[in-house]
Amino acid sequence: MSIAAPVTGTEERRRFKVKRVLVGALVIVVIGAAASLLGWDIKGWFSDLWDTITEISIGYLIAAITLKTLQTAATAFAWYSILRFAYPGRVRWREILACYAASVALNGILPANIGTLVMLLMFTAIIAGATFAAILGGYAVQKIFFTVIGLFVYLYLFLSVEGSFDIKFEFVHTHPWATATLFIGGGYLLFLVVRRLWQRVVVWWEDAKEGGGILGHPRAYFGRVFFPSFIGWVASLGVMAVFLAAYSIPVTFETLMRISGGNSIANVTSVTPGGAGVTQAFNVASLNGIASPTDATAYSVAQQLVTTAWNIVFAIAVVTFAFGWTGGRTLVGESYEQAKQKAAEQKAAHEARKQAKKEAEAAGRVSA
Repeated sequence: MSIAAPVTGTEERRRFKVKRVLVGALVIVVIGAAASLLGWDIKGWFSDLWDTITEISIGYLIAAITLKTLQTAATAFAWYSILRFAYPGRVRWREILACYAASVALNGILPANIGTLVMLLMFTAIIAGATFAAILGGYAVQKIFFTVIGLFVYLYLFLSVEGSFDIKFEFVHTHPWATATLFIGGGYLLFLVVRRLWQRVVVWWEDAKEGGGILGHPRAYFGRVFFPSFIGWVASLGVMAVFLAAYSIPVTFETLMRISGGNSIANVTSVTPGGAGVTQAFNVASLNGIASPTDATAYSVAQQLVTTAWNIVFAIAVVTFAFGWTGGRTLVGESYEQAKQKAAEQKAAHEARKQAKKEAEAAGRVSA
């Protein structure tokens, strides 16, 4: 009996390991099938990734990965501070880091930044007593810094870099009166929309202000949210600088601002996974006169491939560490399904409002 027992235990452990290997292989096959159905040429992607990694010095890769990790961790810490202030004693750092890292990875392979919605739903699921409205309020607070820094980038380009807006806004110079009319008229229409929706905003904020409570304490907000977000933004500039240097493209503050501004516009306007294609077009335009189109494209593709790959690896590691393999897979999968459902509901509601408006207008014309 004393001999048979260890043998049985060894066989059970061996069977368990084999089962895990088979499950892991099945997961890889399913991911590959899903990627194929979504139009993502995963084989070509890995081939391009390998070619990119082998043509860049290992020192540049290590520096870029380090800075990218710092960017993710710093931004996640800002989220952690917001949620910890809103829900004291119910928030754990490694879980918030895992959720944010998962959203960054998903945004790199899914269209329309759906990874962000997945993250908000994950926060709602893991924090006891949290509501989606309150988490959305926290998101509004988290976005304050990035709105401010985005305005800074655009103002810098507009005021100090000659011709930087000619890429997409040449009509500003060729049609100044039309531009003035557009901005004045657009501003007035925006005012009308805000005035009409203001009551809804007030009602929403009543539900959401729990998540944005840290904003009522300026010292805590600037120390724990604004400053870490700034660190993350500087790290993102560092990632750009590393890849620019890797392709012998001059690294200056002006160049970084051009790329940063172009990337933000591409992020807003793109519906492709990770902004693929659109980001490259904006990067080439941003580097016009600084680097050749070939070098600019190589820089942009390399940065996107390497950072996307690292974001996926890092996300898998921290999600598994925080929730376990099964728990993390379930949480991300269910949150993704909910995100798709919410996006579909929002689209259906928008279409219903448009249809109701058309019917109301048609009824008005008939009665007239």
